[in-house]
Amino acid sequence: MDASAVVFGRGSLAELGDHARALGLARVALFTDPRLAAAPFVDVALRALRGAGVDVALYAEARVEPTDGSFLDAARFAREARADGYVSVGGGSVIDTCKAAALYAAYPADFLAYVNAPLGEGRPVPGPLPPHIACPTTCGTGSECTGIAVFDLVARHAKTAIASRRLRPSLAVIDPDVTAALPSAVVAASGFDVLSHALESYTARPYTRRPRPTPAAARPMSQGANPWSDLGSLEALRLAGAWLTRAVADAGDAEAREKLMWAATLAGVAFGNAGVHLPHAMSYAVAGLAPGVALPGYPEGRALVPHGLSVILNAPAVFRWTAAASPARHVEAARALGVAPDGCVEDVVGDALAEHLAALVKATGLPPSLGAVGLGAGDVDALAEGAIVQARLVDNAPRPVDRAAMRALFADALGA
Repeated sequence: MDASAVVFGRGSLAELGDHARALGLARVALFTDPRLAAAPFVDVALRALRGAGVDVALYAEARVEPTDGSFLDAARFAREARADGYVSVGGGSVIDTCKAAALYAAYPADFLAYVNAPLGEGRPVPGPLPPHIACPTTCGTGSECTGIAVFDLVARHAKTAIASRRLRPSLAVIDPDVTAALPSAVVAASGFDVLSHALESYTARPYTRRPRPTPAAARPMSQGANPWSDLGSLEALRLAGAWLTRAVADAGDAEAREKLMWAATLAGVAFGNAGVHLPHAMSYAVAGLAPGVALPGYPEGRALVPHGLSVILNAPAVFRWTAAASPARHVEAARALGVAPDGCVEDVVGDALAEHLAALVKATGLPPSLGAVGLGAGDVDALAEGAIVQARLVDNAPRPVDRAAMRALFADALGA
């Protein structure tokens, strides 16, 4: 059982300097992105650090939906900054960029050395990394509580990740006040990431079905559904089911956005130990191949599929299919999410979950289908090939998945 230390609560970002000093930091590299750099809460973080006597080297070039190239640019900055620790203030893209920068600055290697196999070598991180304080500004990714850094491998038109316990931030400082200015589309996309983290973790292959590793230290972070991750998954589902649409509909609903941010924290701890499975595996192919859409709150002039959207558009097809593997678990998850009682029956729970998820997407105003982000039936084979190579995720599914099954899942998602 692994988890970052967490400070959660309104106004906690102003305590950042004290936490940095407590970790023994005198100079930090602070990572954010160009849009956030001018935001009030980045100024709060800078003033808190400098007020505590911590020197700051600012990197404001993190890319939304980062790439291998943007990770390498960040790593060059990290090496030149000569900091003794790191701070990230932003969404999952910023936090993941900071993780990768810290890794490649500390242990330079060919870029694919640490990238998940089979797209990369999957080499273990050689040793500990400097302290990293992650300060999320969206209510969704849970990256502040995981050892995973996700990026686009541009040459392969695929999303993949670097995963290691050593990448997990030393401390997460989670201040719900930062969500007040988030556009509704960003809240919706990140909120669906929360929901799917929890639903995938709870329905993942049980940890008891994973082969015992040799040596024991080789046990992966994504070890399958387990009693520890179940606790966070079910509560995150309950919270997301109750508060997601309210948080999207009204930026002034501070209670809803705080509840969703707490759900993100719980789901981050849960999937950081259990792992996610097929909706995320499929999302990496979607993000790599879809022409994308322009949504308010995301970088202008750049079509993309936000991560949470690329995940949730696959989820109805997946849970319709996985319900047969563990119907009782799917019923429990459906109840926590708020599916109508007549859908919480083992014989129909897969269809009921699928319909409920599709209705939630529609209610938040996001593009409702893979077709709406530019994909069609002619893309099924390429999508399936892009997803099947995500071995860390595919192997965590509750049912065995081959190429034929993956093609069928994408065909269903496109039809839906």
